Amino acid sequence: MTLPTDPDQGTEHTTTEMMVGQRLRKLRVSKGLSLRSLADLSGLNINTLSLVENAKTSTSVGTLQQLAAALSVPLSAFFVEETIEKQVVFTPAHPQPTTAFNHTQLVYLAQNLSRKTIQPYLVTLKAGMGSGNNMIVHTGHEFVYCIEGQAQFTIDNEVYPLKTGDSLIFEAHLPHAWENNQPALARLLMILAPADAAEEAGSRHVSLEKLQKEKTMKIAVITEDGKKISQHFGRAPYFLVLTIEDGKVTHREMREKPGHGHFGGRAEETHGHRHGFDEGSHLKHKSMAETISDCKVVLCGGMGMGAYDSMRRLEITPIVTDLKDIDEAVKLYLEGKLVDHPELLH
Repeated sequence: MTLPTDPDQGTEHTTTEMMVGQRLRKLRVSKGLSLRSLADLSGLNINTLSLVENAKTSTSVGTLQQLAAALSVPLSAFFVEETIEKQVVFTPAHPQPTTAFNHTQLVYLAQNLSRKTIQPYLVTLKAGMGSGNNMIVHTGHEFVYCIEGQAQFTIDNEVYPLKTGDSLIFEAHLPHAWENNQPALARLLMILAPADAAEEAGSRHVSLEKLQKEKTMKIAVITEDGKKISQHFGRAPYFLVLTIEDGKVTHREMREKPGHGHFGGRAEETHGHRHGFDEGSHLKHKSMAETISDCKVVLCGGMGMGAYDSMRRLEITPIVTDLKDIDEAVKLYLEGKLVDHPELLH
């Protein structure tokens, strides 16, 4: 299947937007999610999601990666129809399954591959184009090889300029973004390798022994009612602080979270890709965390990447979980079985 290849054509733009919107709605409904639920999972604005589903706005590759992570599907699910499974995939030079987003083109090189443990893309960027305004976070690893021109990657606050022949490989849970900041065209080979079952069972599990060897420690949990883990670090009004002694919870304390009134009215979903990483934002995050300065770990259902970075700078280990029940999450944490989900950052 060949999709629009020239992003300057308005009718082709519309075709891509309609296709992405239809696929997004189909995937969301198949997961039993409302628009509000998907907004919470992805960190995107509910109005933006509605516009995308109704083909009223174009979207970026970075936004699609956020949605793919929230829906637990590969990025290609939004623009490639895969009806059969193959163990061997041959992709001819012409025609290629190409999709255009603004001035960014993607060619998916593994259409119908039986397993999605590797996802290769040929990315073509016109001047000034890239992954979009949001930093990207997902599981596994990412490899990039610059075939032509130049591109710039930002990974965990570090900038990596790529010229023809240069390559990068990195852990994809690190916040990252990419763009062509040169006047000439850039072409990249990008290979995504999501976390497989072995990694899921190993490196993404958060171990108590790994983080804290003392017999007594405190864990903070973002909450609104002391029972459920909140998905909103900025808007939740409380921390539930649990005292752990010899692997057991011995005390519970609800603490008001400073700054929740100030942050509660702000939209967390429309952040630019550097939002939340500036020193002013860090000071706000630091103020919010002052009341849990005696804690080693903070559990949450979601937070901005800037807040996540601030917690690490404050030597409080943030763990993002898809579990709702506080007692269940803490139990798994104490057993060394709680899985960190950095793809839920926004």
